[in-house]
Amino acid sequence: MDEALRQFALEVIATEAAAVSAVASAVDDYFERAVRLILDCPGAVLTCGIGKAGIIARKLSASFSSTGTPSHFLNPAEGVHGDVGSIRNGDLVVMLSDSGETEEILRMLSIVKKLDHPVVSISATRNNSLARFATVPLAYGKVREACPLGLAPSASTTAMLAMGDALFLSVMKLRKFTSDDFAIYHPAGNLGRKLIKVSEAMSFKLGENLPVASERLTVGEVLRQVSKIKRRSGAVILIDEREKVSGIFSDGDLRRLITENDAAVLRRPVAEVMTRNPKCVRADALASEAMAIMKHHRIDELPVVDAEDRPVGLIDVQDLVVLKMLDVGPDA
Repeated sequence: MDEALRQFALEVIATEAAAVSAVASAVDDYFERAVRLILDCPGAVLTCGIGKAGIIARKLSASFSSTGTPSHFLNPAEGVHGDVGSIRNGDLVVMLSDSGETEEILRMLSIVKKLDHPVVSISATRNNSLARFATVPLAYGKVREACPLGLAPSASTTAMLAMGDALFLSVMKLRKFTSDDFAIYHPAGNLGRKLIKVSEAMSFKLGENLPVASERLTVGEVLRQVSKIKRRSGAVILIDEREKVSGIFSDGDLRRLITENDAAVLRRPVAEVMTRNPKCVRADALASEAMAIMKHHRIDELPVVDAEDRPVGLIDVQDLVVLKMLDVGPDA
């Protein structure tokens, strides 16, 4: 790699890192006021910005929406041509502008103030028109752009992004937004798959199609009993007299017995040939945890149990294939 190019790229990264580091000083009393104002907002949080700041504003709005704070982006240029009508009673507006003097932002600000909506501003300083008229002005400090011309927004938008992330994540923390809440808002994609519960992923369920039988039966009796189930699984869960999981008998176990030329295989007590004390998982565990257990122990079926170790379901590797979870572990 060209050394001069490499050095320049490293300088850009160092400049951006310094800009983010400087944002730490912006976490002050104003910041807490902004967080609590957003947390207590009875309506939606609208975000506004033009150009690169507008892109950051869109991301901030999406982050608010996905973590329990209703939000949408409002383009200031469109806002002053009628879209300001999308602001409703109780709404709060977050305006982003590095200089705080962007014409479209200030025109939008004047309308929002007339409508008496609270405004949180995010800009480089508090010594600008936007900050002076905002309800709560946030300032990340003057930063040197990474652009060699000192013109293209780079370090400034990185600082703005960091400030926005600190803002929405702080609101999320005070809102006590949980992984269960997150799963509701992210049902698709890799994030959604990582948050799916075992109870949602398993296709074999107690009272429907769960292959479960008593350990006191013979292999043949077990096979005849589960043959009544329409959908076939690759294993049968065995239970003891207390109806707790005591073992599992898989297709692999049956093949092994047959290849050993065990002529009396069907008459043998299943308790003699089952795998005792199988690995199990709770219904409220994450499906990704079940996948990790199955990968680690090289098994294709996993009994799902309640707090008393009684079977409530069976999760099969095919259930996870359907969800495209073969590469989704707890730390993926």
